[in-house]
Amino acid sequence: MRQNILITGASSGLGRGMAIEFAKKGRNLALCARRIEMLEELKQTLLNLNPNIKVVVKQLDVTEHNQVFDVFNECNNVLSGLDRIIINAGIGKGVTIGSGSFNINKQTAETNFIASLAQAEAAMEIFREKNAGHLVTISSFSALRGFRRALTVYAATKAALSSLTEGIRIDCMGTPINVTCVHPGFIRSEMNEKVKKVPFIVDTETGCRAIVKGIEAEKAICYAPSWPWAWMQWLVRVVPARFLKNMS
Repeated sequence: MRQNILITGASSGLGRGMAIEFAKKGRNLALCARRIEMLEELKQTLLNLNPNIKVVVKQLDVTEHNQVFDVFNECNNVLSGLDRIIINAGIGKGVTIGSGSFNINKQTAETNFIASLAQAEAAMEIFREKNAGHLVTISSFSALRGFRRALTVYAATKAALSSLTEGIRIDCMGTPINVTCVHPGFIRSEMNEKVKKVPFIVDTETGCRAIVKGIEAEKAICYAPSWPWAWMQWLVRVVPARFLKNMS
């Protein structure tokens, strides 16, 4: 059992939801995010749910790469060893390429991929040192294909994250280090709360339960919730690009 778990981007959305689900299971948690006041509030919520667990909160901006290594190592020391690290921090900003908003797309690329690379480096240093652990990345169903408008850069960063995760997994084959890439479907969160019409969307609690179930299985790739996304992934891979226009 992975008792000590670190989650980035834990102050809201999927990160917060996963923390709640793991707390119910009795896991100790290290929670990282920029908004420390929200982490402190979440910590109290988790301890009310399960007073027998340890909860550590650390302020972290994942784009401050040196800070990532420092915070991960601090959490590893405080909990006497991290068993699972979940790279979840990310943003959903994005605009049409060529619309004059390069800085917005650049921020998305740097946060969702470069910062994830820093987190993966920090996590794997910890796991390689003790030759054990479970690295988890939270990608997206949008990683499977290119999408238009606001999703163009977001989908590209998630595709890069999925590829990075697969490379790490292949590198760790035959070792006690497991690597999982989660591809959530449409789950209601702070990131998409203003989007009205979304097919197959589920509430945060339902979505996070499915994500945690997939993480606990420790398979290489999982889709959450499994219905309909595990089936839809085959369709999305082969559907002609013109049909994707109505999906974004």
